[in-house]
Amino acid sequence: MSVATRVRVESVDVLSDDWYLLKKTTFSFLRSDGRWQRQSRETYDRGNGATILLYEPARRTVILISQFRYPAFVNGHDDLLIEAPAGLLDAADPETRIRAEAEEETGIRVREVRQIFDAFMSPGSVTERLHFFVGEYRESDQISRGGGNEAEGEDIAVLEVDIDAALAMIEAGKIRDGKTIMLLQYAALHLFR
Repeated sequence: MSVATRVRVESVDVLSDDWYLLKKTTFSFLRSDGRWQRQSRETYDRGNGATILLYEPARRTVILISQFRYPAFVNGHDDLLIEAPAGLLDAADPETRIRAEAEEETGIRVREVRQIFDAFMSPGSVTERLHFFVGEYRESDQISRGGGNEAEGEDIAVLEVDIDAALAMIEAGKIRDGKTIMLLQYAALHLFR
C-alpha cells in the first residue's frame, strides 16, 4: 500500500512566506491498526539542495568552508560553522547546481562529480532533500579565491584540511554540521582507505 493512500489532507495554512515557506497542515493518517488519526504538522519548505566533498587523494586532503550560521548561533554555537560546500538547487539539476556552488564558495572549478546518495536531513519538519556529491580536485583547479556570494550574506573562508585532521575535528566537536560529518565519514570508508 502506498503511503499516499494513508494520508487525507484537510487544510493547509501558510504561516510565513518570507525567507522560505512555512505551512501548517492538518491531515488524517491511516494508522497500522486501521484507525484514522487526525494530526497537524508544520513544514518548512526551503527547497532541495546539494552538497559536495572535494578531495585530493594523493595528498589526503579535503576542502571545507567556514561561515556564520545564525540558527546555529542562536542555539549556542558561538563560532563559525565548518561545512562542506552546499547550496539550494534553485530549479537547477543537482549536478549543475553543486558545480556552481563549489566554484562560488571555494573558487575551485570541479572537473568531475559523482552523486553518492541523497537524504532528508530533518524530516520531522523540513522538506529539503539533500543530494550528496564527491569530486576530486587538484591545486590547478583553483580559479578564484571563492568566498561565496556577498549579496546573499555569504562571507566564506576556504579550508584545506587533511582527512585525518578533519575526522579528529568531528570527534573534538569542531565540526558539527550533519551533512559534513556524513561526507567525511563516507570519505573515510570509501575514498581514503
